Amino acid sequence: MRIAIFGVGGAGGYFGAKLVSAGEEVVFIARGRHLDVIRQRGLCVTSTQGEMLVQPILATDDPAEAGKVDVIILGVKAVQVAASAATMRGMISQNGFVVPLQNGVEAASQLSDVLGVDRVVGGLCGTLSWVSAPGHIRSLGDANFIRFGELDNHVSPRTMALHAIFKAAGVNVEVPADINRALWEKFLFVVSLGGVAALKEETIGEVRDSVESRRMLELCMREIAALATARGIQLAEDIIERTLTFVDRLPEDGTTSLQRDLSQGKPSELDAWTGAVVRLGELSRVDTPVNAFIYEKLGKIDVATRVVS
Repeated sequence: MRIAIFGVGGAGGYFGAKLVSAGEEVVFIARGRHLDVIRQRGLCVTSTQGEMLVQPILATDDPAEAGKVDVIILGVKAVQVAASAATMRGMISQNGFVVPLQNGVEAASQLSDVLGVDRVVGGLCGTLSWVSAPGHIRSLGDANFIRFGELDNHVSPRTMALHAIFKAAGVNVEVPADINRALWEKFLFVVSLGGVAALKEETIGEVRDSVESRRMLELCMREIAALATARGIQLAEDIIERTLTFVDRLPEDGTTSLQRDLSQGKPSELDAWTGAVVRLGELSRVDTPVNAFIYEKLGKIDVATRVVS
């Protein structure tokens, strides 16, 4: 397969580098100084396994230069999904498809509206990785994984072929039996931890060790679990307990992408995360008071950031 990493941020950069290091034919779609450094020296990834320097077959900011690809791994911010869909249309080969990695539950439908449902699968990933400097990805911990699957949950040759490629690259990869359930379980985790950590301005360790913060975290999760049920998504009965246990195993000095974006004055994914909980809660008639409180407070910071930007 010829693969494009569309958005070489923390997630796209980490998984893209793993594919390149395994000898796959990979194109990077990046921009700015980050792109310049990748072109000059390659992409460097520093993790608990050491340092990895890779050079894709092509790095560009123009999708038209990428040529046809069989798979697009979409690593842009959630707010950029719709705009990205239009620009990537010409890149997709006859049987190609897009794997969105955004932390949310709306990316697949946004892509399908532009590209057609047959060009999109559901996707998600887990990684504490970010761009620490142009051309450099920093990754903490060992909880890196990628999941994807057909939106109707049938097992397809294309998803199994991509699964084999990621597995050969040493990536923790899975094609879940129910991709929508997997998306909502990840959504419950990132939205709750991201919102509480950003509101409290605390590291992951501080959130889980504070009685007040941990209680707020659990309440956020319970609201999202109730919303999922109302929308026909059957989460695991012990999803709250399992998610809290997972949080307890994360690096104590870790931070979430949402709080990093807000603290650094960058446009964030707040609207696609906590905002989506509030919007979908209203549509489904599910009360989400804790998430609504977080959305209101952090929304003032996010709006100010967008105005400045």
